[in-house]
Amino acid sequence: MSNESPPLLYLPEPVLDELGITTDEVVDRMERLFLGQAQKTAWNAPKGVILPGDGRYVMSTLSTALDPPFVAVKSVVLNPGNPARGLPQINGLIMLLDSETGIPAAIVDGNWITAIRTAGASALVARRLAHPASQVLSFIGCGVQAHSHLRLFCDLFPLKEIRVYGRGTANRKALCAAAESNGLRALDCRTARQAVDGADLIVSSITMTAEVAPFVDPLWLKPGVFLSSTDCAKPFKPEGMEVFGCIIIDDVEQERSMADPMVRTDLISGDIAALVSGRISANPRDGHRKAFIFRGVGLGDLALSALACEKARLTGKGLSLG
Repeated sequence: MSNESPPLLYLPEPVLDELGITTDEVVDRMERLFLGQAQKTAWNAPKGVILPGDGRYVMSTLSTALDPPFVAVKSVVLNPGNPARGLPQINGLIMLLDSETGIPAAIVDGNWITAIRTAGASALVARRLAHPASQVLSFIGCGVQAHSHLRLFCDLFPLKEIRVYGRGTANRKALCAAAESNGLRALDCRTARQAVDGADLIVSSITMTAEVAPFVDPLWLKPGVFLSSTDCAKPFKPEGMEVFGCIIIDDVEQERSMADPMVRTDLISGDIAALVSGRISANPRDGHRKAFIFRGVGLGDLALSALACEKARLTGKGLSLG
């Protein structure tokens, strides 16, 4: 038996695009990892965050599993000054290590993984909580996360219309154009209330470094709505969060270690692991408002980067570094 390890792979964004990873693959792999968390075969450390005080948001995640047999370490820097340099606001990398030996397996573009795994977490929860006949999808914030959510939600729901609300005209136009290219009607809204009123699905993804007062009243949301908030519910007035009959977060243990709670503890129904393992039951047709509010956890990075590494090895894609 050979002790030789597979070559270290580098998977930049163009290679990741070529792998043809589908929405079903993303959601199924993430479900497998969160089920593993519930069964104690996958582990996730609370994310580490440094706020230098100059507007930057520096973050890392750490996770591992018995299957897939990897350790994933992600480092990300969010800098609101990057666009002025002609750079993406968020940049990062993921290092995959063999979980048995510690030998590096792959270096993966963190921007691509973060965008898709975040939408994948939303899709995983939405598949259980959102009404399957949802047709109107609204966006609060129109950046990278809005585009990745649009892609995955188009595969999950019979969408007919999107509504967008955000600060950047160029971002709103680009999101509307992406929706129209998928055959959807797109409405550029002047107010947040116009965007969310009557929507079946809402995705909120404002920039985490933005200092904004809450501007969306949860009472505006119709019964039966599903909200996915990748921005810790910062746009939503906290006094109105009681209208939700079910609030899922990504990781209860991680949330306990955070200094700034996303939502009142007594309003939280549970986390993704509890949902996929059946400890929480929810009927998407019961008419209750439901929300998924999350910071992001390392298991999502592990799920998607491991999937990408496996597909790259099978197809011979990626750049060998040794």
